Amino acid sequence: MDFIEELKWRGMLHDVMPGTQEQLNKEMTAGYIGFDPTASSLHIGNLATIMLLVHFQRAGHKPFALVGGATGMIGDPSFKASERSFLDEETLQINQEGIRKQLQQFLDFDCGENSAEMVNNYDWFKDIGFLQFLREAGKFLSVNYMMSKDSVKKRLETGISFTEFSYQLLQGYDFYHLYKNKNIRLQMGGSDQWGNITTGTEIIRRKEGDEEGYFKAYALTTPLLTKSDGSKFGKSEGGNIWLDGTKTSPYEFYQFWLNQADEDLPRYLRVFSLKGREEIEALETSHAAEPHLRIMQKALAAELTIRIHSEKAYQTVLKASEVLFGKATLETLQGIEEEEFDAIFAGVPQTEITSQEWAECANITDLISTVTRSEVYASKGEARRAIQQNAVSVNKVKVNSAEQSLSDFSLLQNRFLLISKGKKNHLIRVM
Repeated sequence: MDFIEELKWRGMLHDVMPGTQEQLNKEMTAGYIGFDPTASSLHIGNLATIMLLVHFQRAGHKPFALVGGATGMIGDPSFKASERSFLDEETLQINQEGIRKQLQQFLDFDCGENSAEMVNNYDWFKDIGFLQFLREAGKFLSVNYMMSKDSVKKRLETGISFTEFSYQLLQGYDFYHLYKNKNIRLQMGGSDQWGNITTGTEIIRRKEGDEEGYFKAYALTTPLLTKSDGSKFGKSEGGNIWLDGTKTSPYEFYQFWLNQADEDLPRYLRVFSLKGREEIEALETSHAAEPHLRIMQKALAAELTIRIHSEKAYQTVLKASEVLFGKATLETLQGIEEEEFDAIFAGVPQTEITSQEWAECANITDLISTVTRSEVYASKGEARRAIQQNAVSVNKVKVNSAEQSLSDFSLLQNRFLLISKGKKNHLIRVM
């Protein structure tokens, strides 16, 4: 597989330094991408650059993932409106470990010569003194060169600290250190990182280049993803979509992909799926014939949920979808195993009530209006009207009377009652 050609047809190539393709076609090459450990989990905004490493390894090259234990203490100013808060060393270590575990779901760390490796730039920066760093890196770049970078120019009007201004020197020195000690010849990243990456190639050129300034190191970036309407990809109403199942449940993760717009899916499939061109084009053809079936969304949601969370998690997600939006029955709900229950209903709004509150409800209207703190219906009158319009069901059974007694409804797992308001669901948990 030709790495550059693979990126081209997938729409994943933004900028590439001259000579890069020739170097990659000549021999197995080591390349890396840096990940900022500002959280204990990566999110789907990181997926495009992760996939760069995946395709890089599939093309026979050796991928490195750099976790910025040192640079994470400062924060990259690239296209940020203000300086970020510093993280303490203990938090950074926790975050680094979380990222390491997630990358193992994508990269093969035990496949022979081109096994993936993970490095932490704190390991070499912790022993470098300030004066040594100025001599090793600062001497080789002019202030004019550093100020010409877009990431710096955009902050000059609002102000940039010396700490953030020096970030590109740190990232550039990373590349130089890895070039010298790991024979890494290529750095990759999102298109917003081009300035930082080429700072590294410039340091290498000036310190290691021959008389003609021959480039021995290379740079490559992938486009930043946006939605078809121009808005930023990777956010939901609730914020980031995390790869950690405790931050974003597998169900919420699956639903995020399922709800993407048709016009975005051809690009998303090429960037995030490992499917080949013919298979993706076949999905597009099938989807165009029956768009209501959301064939492309389901294919991508399934592939990513399995890869990131597991086949078992995916099967649980399908059951949850059937329970919440499909043709599930009371028997379906009663058949859910206890260990699956919380996973299936992880993304469903819930209200906890006491057994005393449950006992004091005269009928179903009391429960879904008063006791649930108006989370389901704002008033008893609204609840009664919805019941009269046949719009309310409890445990997938239509409520036929506003005065219906709670004794008519069996608690699931002896603790739960599922109220469906049209297509929206609310879970009552009796404590």
